[in-house]
Amino acid sequence: MIFAIIVAAGKSDRMGSNVDKAFLSLGTQPVLAYCLQAFEKCPEIDGIVLVVRKDRLEPARGLVQIFGCSKVAKVVVGGASRQASVLNGLAVLSDDVKFVSIHDGARPCVTTALISETIKAAKRYGSGVAAMKVTDTVKEVKHGITVARTVDRSMLWAVQTPQTFRRDLLEKGYATARKKGLSMTDDASAVELVSKEVRLVPSTWSNVKVTVPEDLAIVAALLKV
Repeated sequence: MIFAIIVAAGKSDRMGSNVDKAFLSLGTQPVLAYCLQAFEKCPEIDGIVLVVRKDRLEPARGLVQIFGCSKVAKVVVGGASRQASVLNGLAVLSDDVKFVSIHDGARPCVTTALISETIKAAKRYGSGVAAMKVTDTVKEVKHGITVARTVDRSMLWAVQTPQTFRRDLLEKGYATARKKGLSMTDDASAVELVSKEVRLVPSTWSNVKVTVPEDLAIVAALLKV
């Protein structure tokens, strides 16, 4: 079986105080609803675990019902970090789930086609991570705002979600991170600890993450809402 873990338990500090970006209105729906519906429509996805803040448990359950997200099997409380939230989602999966697709609840423009491509890669290579080539010139800065050097962008990719993995690889990666005392903000980084061949799946800039207030207007235009 293939399950998705949609993580929407962050603090959203850059959106302003007491703002939960996953539950902000975007047209007629909350941001999170667009993510859920994309995974709901993806034929390869058998079920979804939704991870939210403790104070959002009931609103999240209501959202699932209102928007007909029948694949959502469980809504669970997240942890103090993204890594802890992903682990909380993994902990409630049944033994017959062999692949896990992890997605940020603040990326509402994700498509079923992109989800499917990451799953296809994971089935073949063990991993499928949405990413796009870096096109801007990148500068490394070590102190203040003074340029230390220009980085060769030809080898750089900006990683997004969804990120789909064989479950055993993902769990082994996080177990290794825990033993080493490492904190991961990206699931692929955990898998990189135990696998030399983490596979990227080409994505586009339109799979944008809502991070600051200005992003809402961009996402609304992309979704035409």
